[in-house]
Amino acid sequence: MSSGLEGLAQDRVIAVVRAPVIPDAAELCAALVAGGIRWIEFTWTTPGVEEHLRRAAEVADRLGCRVGVGTVLTAEQARRGVAAGAQYLVTPGVRPGLAEAAAGVPVVMGALTPSEVATAVDLGAAAVKIFPARAFGASYFRDLRGPYPLVPLVASGGVNAGNAAEFLAAGALAVCAGSEVVAPAVVAAGGWSGVELRAREFVAAVAR
Repeated sequence: MSSGLEGLAQDRVIAVVRAPVIPDAAELCAALVAGGIRWIEFTWTTPGVEEHLRRAAEVADRLGCRVGVGTVLTAEQARRGVAAGAQYLVTPGVRPGLAEAAAGVPVVMGALTPSEVATAVDLGAAAVKIFPARAFGASYFRDLRGPYPLVPLVASGGVNAGNAAEFLAAGALAVCAGSEVVAPAVVAAGGWSGVELRAREFVAAVAR
């Protein structure tokens, strides 16, 4: 894969952080990496997300992780996210103009229907996030692989340790791990050992 998402096919898990408070984004990244998750997505729904991105970006190379920002809805948010250090952007749906605003940073664009997948690719998406994945289940990814065998698909929404491996087996490039790994209350409390343990358990479930 030459889209700027190199390594995701091997790591296969993106941790999506939606927390009202993040005491230390660098420590959060360190905990996730220790637990085996190296792709970390902060979101625009988090207060002060740009500062969290900057803090995470400072340690990304040392930790060996990739830091991105999600719930990107506008070109302005895309530009600000990149300026703050985001190495990839994620949208909840099809958003024209974001790939251009990202200035070469890969965009994982949200979609659901086959037509939206095609539109996301036409708009320059490096990968397409199928959201909400639980609405149609793992078999939907197997269906999408037919007409779109070369489009990298990411499963997001309702993915957990119990079903993540099914999405990957059905053709998803990667899955998004949400509150099961980065529970808002645990993150807000700075419970980094708990985050590490949850990440380790999720990665182990994917491997099985």
